[in-house]
Amino acid sequence: MRFAISLLTILAIASVIGTVLKQNQPYPNYAFEFGPFWFGTFKSLGLYDVYHSAWFLVILFFLVASTSLCLYRNTPLMLREMRSFRTHAQESSLRLFAHREDYAVALPRAEAVGRLTRYLQAQRFRFRVVEQASPDGESTLVAAKSGSFNRLGYILTHAAIVIICLGGLIDGDVPLRVQELTGAKVIETQDIPVSQVPAASRLPSSHLSFRGNVNVPEGSSADVIFQTAGPGYLVQELPFDIVLKKFRIEHYPTGQPKMFESDVALVDKATGRTQDTTITVNHPVSFDGVTIYQASFADGGSGLSLRAWNLFAPDDRAFSVKGTVNAATPVSADGHAYSAEFTNFRMFNVENLGHGPALGHPSLRQDLRALSGAAVDRQDAKSLTNVGPSVEYKLRDAQGQATEYDNYMLPVVLDGRSFLLSGVRSNHGQPFSYIRFPVDSHGSIKSFMALRAVLFDPSLYPTIAKRLVAITASTQPVTGAERAQLITSTERLLSLFSAHGYDAVAQFINRTVPKANQEQAAQGSIQVLRWAAFAAYQMARERAGKPDAPADDVHVQFVQDSLNAIADSFFYGAPVYLQLTGFHQVQASGFQMTRSPGKFFVFGGAALLVLGIFAMFFIRERRIWLLAKEGELLFAMSSNRRTLDFEQEFARHRERIAQLLKR
Repeated sequence: MRFAISLLTILAIASVIGTVLKQNQPYPNYAFEFGPFWFGTFKSLGLYDVYHSAWFLVILFFLVASTSLCLYRNTPLMLREMRSFRTHAQESSLRLFAHREDYAVALPRAEAVGRLTRYLQAQRFRFRVVEQASPDGESTLVAAKSGSFNRLGYILTHAAIVIICLGGLIDGDVPLRVQELTGAKVIETQDIPVSQVPAASRLPSSHLSFRGNVNVPEGSSADVIFQTAGPGYLVQELPFDIVLKKFRIEHYPTGQPKMFESDVALVDKATGRTQDTTITVNHPVSFDGVTIYQASFADGGSGLSLRAWNLFAPDDRAFSVKGTVNAATPVSADGHAYSAEFTNFRMFNVENLGHGPALGHPSLRQDLRALSGAAVDRQDAKSLTNVGPSVEYKLRDAQGQATEYDNYMLPVVLDGRSFLLSGVRSNHGQPFSYIRFPVDSHGSIKSFMALRAVLFDPSLYPTIAKRLVAITASTQPVTGAERAQLITSTERLLSLFSAHGYDAVAQFINRTVPKANQEQAAQGSIQVLRWAAFAAYQMARERAGKPDAPADDVHVQFVQDSLNAIADSFFYGAPVYLQLTGFHQVQASGFQMTRSPGKFFVFGGAALLVLGIFAMFFIRERRIWLLAKEGELLFAMSSNRRTLDFEQEFARHRERIAQLLKR
């Protein structure tokens, strides 16, 4: 009993873990969340799939075996005890009861017994009357009982444990675990088309228990689902085809999903029977023994139009790129060839616009950014806002290394200024870090790209430096030596900045300036770089046939935001930015499908468990013995639990019997 209770406690703790820790997620997600040590520890304990782990199933099996044995051995005794009235009780044993009373009786024995049996019947006691002969004379024993069904609580509770554990074993898919151990089934770890998944990684439609997911684009069908299994997946065949006719989604004013549903046709493979139905969140549909849930939604292969900008080329020309979600497109930039793998498109994005992780690494660069008013590093709290469409993609180089991006289509207003946001991360489990590309008053990124092109053209640095000298001379006198030094410093700063942004400037200051003067040098460098960039901005406007911009707060801030974006672009992971310009959306519905015959065992066992617990706790077995002789009566009473209610009931019966025995 103690061992069984210990095992039940372990199962309870494991069930809590299985509820708190999200189960059956890809291993990289767990590795990123817990780190290498705890990831390996939790993996060895099977906590990522608790309900199918070997130790969990072994405990279930042991509980089924041991509890079934207890039932087998004790149920006949319990049933026999429930039927027994214990009519062989002797006077000597009755007098040892703690709850007993002796009465002197003036009534004839038969009349007294008649009154007492009628009273017991009125109190809903069942009884047996036995005539006894002894050396002391004839006597009558009335053996009564009530609440014998209390013992059913033991039977129902133990049966419930057996049934619930059986349900867990059934849905635990023990045969599949055995097949995996023997090598008959192998987890597939490669991302390959379904048609190429080998038979060893596929499960037949007759498989007893499964749970998996599949995304179905509008107008398409599916007849398999994917079960997450450790480091990979298994393909589960379905006994039917599911055809997605139409997917609908409603949004709140903020852009968050309010409701989504799917109109589907379910076609039985064996009989051809077709069922048209609508699957809604929290309203699943069952077909051929499989329950289908509306679980999610995704992109089903939207067509994308993009404009590609070379971030480090000394020109502001872009080229067009066409792509499709879940497909790859070749892209070339800065002499390198990439494969753009588009993974997702979202029409709506509800974001907190207050803060996104900055690009780069902590260094003197942060001090430079603080002096320049870099917007990326601020952490202002903002409300949730729908910022419109976005596209996620991976840029994979010739060596197979990939960087993931999340680009928004529409400008986002942050701190009163408009930016195009582009997120970047090197690992899928990490959060995105965002770069902000400033847009002009027309919502276009061309002004930024034109300024960037000038700043990356070394042949223009002398002209930019001379313009800066002219701007400086218009506000204060400049000697010939100061003019030459300013030109040299400006060209050096532009060269450093175009090499690696603020980091290059910071490293130069660290190498050449004493530590005590570095802050002052940083402030001076920022001022020179800012006004040099403003001069470059005027040159870019001239190239575009635009008039000079006034040196007001709006244009100066635009130049500063452009410098920040250029500095961040060195940590962007690739020399090309893909700007989403158009799309043709194709929706896909995400379905979760389950076959879990064990749940009926669990539900039935839970009902029996509730009944058994109520029977044990709220039904009290009470037994009464009345031994009547001529002129005397012995009253004894017992219960399986001595509670305050029992004490009060004994006192009530004792007083009532005393009244019944009066003439």
